[in-house]
Amino acid sequence: MALVDLRNLPEHVAIIMDGNGRWATQQGFVRNLGHREGSEAVRRTVRACRRLGIRALTLYAFSEQNWGRPSFEVSALMELLKEFLVSEREELLGKGIRLRAIGRRSRLPDDVAEILERVEAETASLDRMTLTLALSYGGREEIADAAREVAQRVADGELDPGRVDERLFDAVLPSMEVGPVDLLVRTSGELRISNFLLWATAYAELYFTDRLWPDFDERDLFAALAAYQGRERRFGQVPCAATDGTPVAVVTSRMHV
Repeated sequence: MALVDLRNLPEHVAIIMDGNGRWATQQGFVRNLGHREGSEAVRRTVRACRRLGIRALTLYAFSEQNWGRPSFEVSALMELLKEFLVSEREELLGKGIRLRAIGRRSRLPDDVAEILERVEAETASLDRMTLTLALSYGGREEIADAAREVAQRVADGELDPGRVDERLFDAVLPSMEVGPVDLLVRTSGELRISNFLLWATAYAELYFTDRLWPDFDERDLFAALAAYQGRERRFGQVPCAATDGTPVAVVTSRMHV
């Protein structure tokens, strides 16, 4: 905790929670137990971010491509999601945490979708932190879906093609409702972003750790935040000289939709 400057926190943290299966294999357990332990890491991370005052946390919980996994594993993941939503409902309400989900939600089982929608509705007015679960989500798919929506509006005469720009996509992409990602964390040592928040992470700081997700705890989160705070964010600009000769980064202002 001493490594973290509470005056310079990222507003939006996104995490690719990777390594559940490998953790289970290393322990001699079945993969499903790794996912269950991973859900405990979710609880730890949500609580830590809330205590720190981070405004938005987005977790890559289930990708569009994950539907191709063995059916028993998919079923187990859906059951864990239901358990999480039911067990964490009171804490979300008590801590002022708004829950939302992004992705192709129509593919979720009916019982999961029902619970998810209920908790979303119950927490919709809370504003201490926003927890976003990316479910049946893919970054390319999100952009394609948004492009389809924009194209339909143009075809219907509701939108002038000349008005299609980055700001419009910011407004129609569900992931951008909480603003661009400041810090993207990936666990398990893999060095890729795996189709996650492709638009929102355009200028995100990337942090990779070898820690497997079930082992991820507050110390790992603090290390990621400390690394973020040690970087100079320029948003495609170049440093310029201040009046006293000190290099200063010229940055664009954040846009909140």
